Amino acid sequence: MQESHFDLTTPDGGMPTWVTHPDGDGPHPVVLFLMDAPGMRDEIRHMASRLATAGYYVMTSQLYYRDVREFNVFDNGDRDRMFELMGNLSNEMVNSDAGAMLEYAANDPAANTSKAGVVGYCMSGPFAVMVAAAHANVVAAASFHGVRLVADADDSPHRHLDAVHGEVYIGAAETDSYAPPEMIDAFAAALEASSSTGQVEWYPGTEHGFAYAERPQYVRAASERHWERMHDLFARNLG
Repeated sequence: MQESHFDLTTPDGGMPTWVTHPDGDGPHPVVLFLMDAPGMRDEIRHMASRLATAGYYVMTSQLYYRDVREFNVFDNGDRDRMFELMGNLSNEMVNSDAGAMLEYAANDPAANTSKAGVVGYCMSGPFAVMVAAAHANVVAAASFHGVRLVADADDSPHRHLDAVHGEVYIGAAETDSYAPPEMIDAFAAALEASSSTGQVEWYPGTEHGFAYAERPQYVRAASERHWERMHDLFARNLG
């Protein structure tokens, strides 16, 4: 595997970014792996690397770079700061960051951006949907235990599904106070009524965070299913 770490230039400054892709001949389809609310850490980079071994050019970035260069709530325990940083991010900001990532990849011979994918967790679940709505070449978007998929706002993801030129997959925890059933059901109804394709799937016996092996909520069978669904989604749409 090839790995690199650098500051990616964006309209708002240097964004710490990690890229990983196979050694073999490219170009490899690009997947943006968006970090969750606890912040950039080795766990995120390891998951991005696991995805890359399937043949993808995977990019993951420190999305809190406008406020801090490093943050990991599991190291410092500052949940108030985590929620503050999370609240400072907007769909517009992340769409801009995604654009910078895709532009960088378009200039790398190892990457193929003609059809790209995006995956988000928790905080970044809705970002993944909005990135697909904002960038026509992002044709596959996955959200796992994603929050704020339906909100009383003009930029709520459920209001932008008609702009998605591809497939959306939503993996929802059975018990999740951040993403309650009524929100997931409302998103599913909006997806069904939209011109985009996709699926909302419940993961029985799980709580928010089930996909992460280093969290107490981890459920191995459900996490492995999330990997299977992600691989299937990207294989269908990215080739």
